[in-house]
Amino acid sequence: MATTRELSALVSEIGLDRQNKATLGRLVAHGNLAYAEERADGRMHAQIRIMPDELVWDPSILVMPHGGDLELELINDDQNTHCALLPSNGDRQWIWLPVYSRGTASLNLDGPGYYWFSSPIGNDEGRGLVGAIVVLGDVPQEARLDRPDQPRP
Repeated sequence: MATTRELSALVSEIGLDRQNKATLGRLVAHGNLAYAEERADGRMHAQIRIMPDELVWDPSILVMPHGGDLELELINDDQNTHCALLPSNGDRQWIWLPVYSRGTASLNLDGPGYYWFSSPIGNDEGRGLVGAIVVLGDVPQEARLDRPDQPRP
């Protein structure tokens, strides 16, 4: 999941840094970007950590190569209690993350798009911890709107 390339290059590579295309690449104080690992059974896995005294998710942008099931491990290494409000088809999931704890969520994000997640408790510099899961891919032909072709990065 870790990468040695520069964050700005990764954000640019997947098109999250262009005006009027995706504002996620311009998140204030965002952490790293990482890709979910796909397992042999087709499920994906990723780990997101809250580092001590940083008030950001690490990574704060998680990229899934396509829609599907994601096992997400959340680790709170901070000296404050946090939680995770996570997207998933059907209903959001919420996990309590006391000091120095970890939790696991099974998410299903079956369509391409940008899904936000957060830790909305406490003040956390006035905005909470904010992150995004980016699901790559195209909308199936039968679900597309009848409109002109849109520019692609």
